[in-house]
Amino acid sequence: MISIFQTTYKDYGQKIRYVRHKVFVEGQNVPEDLEIDGKDDSCFHILLTKNDEAIGTGRMEMDGHIGRIAVLEEYRGMNFGSMIMNKLEEIAAKNGIKRTYLNSQVQAVSFYLKLGYEPVGDYFMEAGIEHRKMIKELQR
Repeated sequence: MISIFQTTYKDYGQKIRYVRHKVFVEGQNVPEDLEIDGKDDSCFHILLTKNDEAIGTGRMEMDGHIGRIAVLEEYRGMNFGSMIMNKLEEIAAKNGIKRTYLNSQVQAVSFYLKLGYEPVGDYFMEAGIEHRKMIKELQR
């Protein structure tokens, strides 16, 4: 059974770290000290589970900065990334955040375009991966 829910890093940090480690550190060679940035305790978090096993996650800072969207490789292409993004946008709207933004990896730009995000500025490097800033004005 698939479940998606808002949580905190304090309550589900181990499961959140597991998914992010698999996707970013192991899968994309992001240095662990960059992946663990000290911001998690002050973020909204989403956890996606299948039969209580963590398979996806994402977070949003209090200013609407979305990041750390991660789905385990074997579960990609099943709409789970969109589910995580939709849940984060719901949380943003409930908390009076009018605009969300993110730094998309270049290979994920088309994914975020489909969700209504617009590219802003030039491409840039972050953690050795090319990125582009994208924003979305939330409907009221």
